[in-house]
Amino acid sequence: MAEEEEETPPALQAVQDLVDRLYYFRDHYFESHSVEDAGKKQKDVLEEMEKTLQQMKEIEVAPQDRAQMLMLKGKALNVTPSYNPQAEELLSKAVKLDPNLVEAWNQLGEAYWKKGDITAAHTCFSGALGHCKNKVSLQNLSMVLRQLRVESVEQHAQNVMNSVRQAKLAVQMDVRDGRSWYVLGNAYLSLFFNTGQKPSISQQALSAYAQAEKVDPTASCNPDLHLNRATLYKYEENYMEALEGFSRAATLDPAWPEPQQRQQQLLDFLERLTTLLKNKGKVKGKKLQNMLGSLRPSQLGPFGDGRYQTSAGQKVALQHQPLSALQPGVNTGTVVLGRVLFSLTTEEKVPFTFGLAGSEGPCFAVTVYNMVQSWGVLIGDSVAVPEPHLQHHHIQYQGKTFDFPGIRVETPLLLVVNGKIQGSHTQAAATLAYQAQSE
Repeated sequence: MAEEEEETPPALQAVQDLVDRLYYFRDHYFESHSVEDAGKKQKDVLEEMEKTLQQMKEIEVAPQDRAQMLMLKGKALNVTPSYNPQAEELLSKAVKLDPNLVEAWNQLGEAYWKKGDITAAHTCFSGALGHCKNKVSLQNLSMVLRQLRVESVEQHAQNVMNSVRQAKLAVQMDVRDGRSWYVLGNAYLSLFFNTGQKPSISQQALSAYAQAEKVDPTASCNPDLHLNRATLYKYEENYMEALEGFSRAATLDPAWPEPQQRQQQLLDFLERLTTLLKNKGKVKGKKLQNMLGSLRPSQLGPFGDGRYQTSAGQKVALQHQPLSALQPGVNTGTVVLGRVLFSLTTEEKVPFTFGLAGSEGPCFAVTVYNMVQSWGVLIGDSVAVPEPHLQHHHIQYQGKTFDFPGIRVETPLLLVVNGKIQGSHTQAAATLAYQAQSE
């Protein structure tokens, strides 16, 4: 934010007020317009920007205020989500005239970000913080750290951790700033997908998004927030919430194809999955009977002796139970065995999904996370799952109903396939692949 001087000259204050009104119009658009007007928002903001620039021309400021005037004009041009070369030019002049003008550095960094020059944006935000600690630079630094090109996975992981730290500092500076909470949510989202998808980190991201909406009414009109949160819901298999989030993001920004694509992909996945489960893949009659009838305790592999070591190193006694005996939640002390009747791949690759049926017949969806792309199971493979986590999914959306039992597996390392444990080479952390509109 701009540093306020003791007394701002009236002419400069008038220009500042015009730019503030322009940004208020953009950020609070849906307070004066219905969601049905979302498709017109960018056009309306552009018109408001042109009107503001015209009004600014009628105001003369003193020569000593030229840097501020250049910054404010550049900021007005920077109000749209797309890169504006004139904004970059004016803001570059402003920081040359007054290198201590923190808001000009922040705006210039945002212009570079829109241009795709992440390194230059990083330099601007770091430089601004060198002049004065401020929440906007911290927010933006958190954002660019996650996008910097690096030589190694380790360096990227360090940048993501640093991104979380910068976002936390921004929140500490002003706990009532919704953008800081939103950026913190995004930082946790990135951390979640870079550290093996720990549920505690997912909850921190969701809490930050909720806090953003609590302290800032405009946050609920941010399509990026809805898409990011829906992405988390999808990975947590809260499919109803995910579909609603993708839909809300698409409604708030009809010109952005990503939310609609994500929503359709998830609907297609659920449609295909429930059809395959109902039909037990395409395995029929005698072949199905032979596959399921040939299941043997020996295929439990190391689980066959009734013992299992959890990821925490605890030794647990296991009892072989049929799939139909499973209860919702984690079935402690239980191992199930079945045959793969189908597998299902999606555009996003994660999770790996397959249908598992036991000798008694019902088919369950199994979703496996944190696996390398080369890992999978084939139709006819036997799979044993220790302490299966069962969820009965019931989704009603846009006139369609999806009902199915699902078993979530956090890593292929937990599974025994054809009597064999899966090696460490089968596990990999998921990475997030989506193009953010803005932060």
